[in-house]
Amino acid sequence: MTVAVDLRAALALVGTVLRYLAVAFVVPAGVGVYYGETVVPFVAAAVVAAVDGVCLGSLCRGGGGLGGRGAFLPVALSRLGVALVGGGLFLVAGGGGLDAAGERAVVVTRGIMSRGATVIEEFDAHSRSVLMWRQLVQWLGGLGILVVATAVLSELSVGGAQLMETETQTRNVNKLTPRIEETARIIVRLYVVITVAQTAFLYALNAVGLAPHMTLYNAVAHAFTSVSTSGFSPEPRSIEAFAPVVQWAMIPGMFVGATSFVLIYYLTRRDVSRLRRSEEFRFYALVLSVFAATVGALLVFDGTHATVEENVRHAVFNVVSMLTTTGYASTDFNAWSSAAKHVLFVCMFFGGMAGSTTCSIKMVRWLVVAKAFRRDLFNAVHPDAVRPVRLSGSVVDEETVRDTYAFVLVSLVLFFAFAVFVAVDSARVDAGIDEFEALSAAAATFFNIGPAFGEAGPMGGYGGFSEATRLGMIVMMWVGRIEVIPVLVLLTPTYWRR
Repeated sequence: MTVAVDLRAALALVGTVLRYLAVAFVVPAGVGVYYGETVVPFVAAAVVAAVDGVCLGSLCRGGGGLGGRGAFLPVALSRLGVALVGGGLFLVAGGGGLDAAGERAVVVTRGIMSRGATVIEEFDAHSRSVLMWRQLVQWLGGLGILVVATAVLSELSVGGAQLMETETQTRNVNKLTPRIEETARIIVRLYVVITVAQTAFLYALNAVGLAPHMTLYNAVAHAFTSVSTSGFSPEPRSIEAFAPVVQWAMIPGMFVGATSFVLIYYLTRRDVSRLRRSEEFRFYALVLSVFAATVGALLVFDGTHATVEENVRHAVFNVVSMLTTTGYASTDFNAWSSAAKHVLFVCMFFGGMAGSTTCSIKMVRWLVVAKAFRRDLFNAVHPDAVRPVRLSGSVVDEETVRDTYAFVLVSLVLFFAFAVFVAVDSARVDAGIDEFEALSAAAATFFNIGPAFGEAGPMGGYGGFSEATRLGMIVMMWVGRIEVIPVLVLLTPTYWRR
């Protein structure tokens, strides 16, 4: 049997990604030098990444091009390879209470997948440089998914990802410019500029005396993980450790990170009309507002926090954080009422806009599903009517509607199956995890959100879960972060046959 996929070309591309990763270790190494900490883990990891990258590039030189079908393989392998190489750093760092199995599994994989959950319990035991590496890998993960979303997934029509072209009124979203390399550079520049702006905004609060704890280190660290909608924080109590003004200031960063970067690109070109015509953006803002208002009303009614401002702030912040799959927390929402927690749980299933750094199902898919379902109800009453699904004024073809339905269905089935596995395995080891906690942990990992409820709550971690469950979480994070379909496609025999 002849393999239909050019393995050499795919592995060569993975090698290129690893060579770029080697350069990234310069940042935490610089932080280590500044604070007088050891840089051995970063040098060792950089060498491993560089050598692996060069070897893959040399051994796989001469491969052909990657067509649409062949692109599935490097998309899946590159994130897995980066997570494995990045995990080696924690083996070298060792000490300080790092749980070698758990922290490699959860920190690095969540970092590369751009989500913020951890098994670290004693943050003070770890160096500033290692904690900055946790922030940086999330920032890189967010950038990586942006490039993949705009350059690969939309062209492969993954689970309705081609909707991004319809929604942004772009004939070919992966070609904002004639050359894909220039498109990637535009995305990178936008990403860097937004990160720098968020850093400056946060540090300015310190400069004017409103946020004394928001040092330059913390400003950079939190800008990395708000724009990338990730959620790791060097602080054990997450954003609760900062003044209320900081919590308000973090909300715009998360909101922008969950907005389509294609739309942001056109806004930089002063083309505001695309944003005004975007149904997905309006739906995103509406859903976020409804959930924030609902949770806020529940907190005020229950008198959860001392003042109305506190209730509103924590409601808005945590709804934005969960809905955009960021994973920050401004308070321990485990202490909220059951109603408020369940509304927050539902937020996990939405995600931001297509073409953003977020994960989960994403707004555009829910919007198409809602429109298609409404159309189906209409056709049930008027069977002879022809009523196409429209998005921002453009007709969505029926194949795309079916792709979207399939993606949502497969995502929900995988989520429920994994939730059952978490509940059963937790009962096997007597971990004390109830059904709601199992559901939330499954959603938080598969949809790459970060904190869940109960043991894995915002001020807790995943250290209480069994190794089998944590291994399953790694797999589900990987599958969920790259839009499910690329990994599932690799498991089909027909993908490998010519």
